[in-house]
Amino acid sequence: MRYLLINIFFAFLWLMLTMRFGLSDFVFGYAMGYLVIWFLNRKKPSKPAYAVFIPRFSSFMLLFIKEVVKGSLRIGYDIITPNHYMKPGIIALPLEAKTDLEIMALANIITLTPGTTSLAVSADKKILYVYNVYLEDDIQKSIDEIKNGLEKKLLEVMR
Repeated sequence: MRYLLINIFFAFLWLMLTMRFGLSDFVFGYAMGYLVIWFLNRKKPSKPAYAVFIPRFSSFMLLFIKEVVKGSLRIGYDIITPNHYMKPGIIALPLEAKTDLEIMALANIITLTPGTTSLAVSADKKILYVYNVYLEDDIQKSIDEIKNGLEKKLLEVMR
């Protein structure tokens, strides 16, 4: 939390020094502040959690945006063409997520991705049932796509 406040201070300091108060200037100052914090802590044996969180969160957000765009384009293409490529089905996704918060976040992220919807969690919280509009012929490929993509990145951020 301390490093977040320091980083925000650096961003406002940048705004004051440049006398430009746009959003892009704030983002640039924030990025430069982050680099300063990272540079000053790079040789410490235990880097602050903040220095690790930002790259992981950025990586997760880029993957999520990519999945949303990919799903939207796939569904849009299917709608405007005369053929339907949908192969709907339900998959049982074994979970690496353990806590209720991790499971809830993953279920919501999956539901926000076009073409997939989280249906239910098993009683022992080890399986998430997901409705997939474009189920691959190899079901394991669909499972691996979620596990090695969204779930892996989400757990990197949350743990």
